[in-house]
Amino acid sequence: MRDGGYTIRTMAARCGMTTHTLRYYERVGLIQPVGRARNGHRRYSDADEAWLNFLHCMRDTNMPIREMQRYAALREDGDDSSLDGRKILEDHRATIAAQIVALEKAHALLNHKIENYRKIEERIRVPRPMREAAEGRTLATAG
Repeated sequence: MRDGGYTIRTMAARCGMTTHTLRYYERVGLIQPVGRARNGHRRYSDADEAWLNFLHCMRDTNMPIREMQRYAALREDGDDSSLDGRKILEDHRATIAAQIVALEKAHALLNHKIENYRKIEERIRVPRPMREAAEGRTLATAG
């Protein structure tokens, strides 16, 4: 038992998660059972916080819970499983790299479309006679 450490509410806030998520992670084996104070309340350590921040990052990058569970289990096995753990992380890194390429392509396409809309809006803002003159038209030829 440990009376020091962070409460579940404090740890959730520090890691950008909900208390429900922390309990869920414990239930599905992503985190080992957390130490308890004399009153039975969970008490998280700085090491727990570092691990939870890692898990939060992996979820933010869409790593499936099942992969996170595999990695967490390997982590508990220690150095003997480092090759398998590294493989999981390398695979996820490759997935993220592909997502970055796709996001950069989408970002460029959006920038192009937005710029086209800005050009249309600028053209619309110019008074009609000036716009027609700039386009080489007059009211007589517009009809």
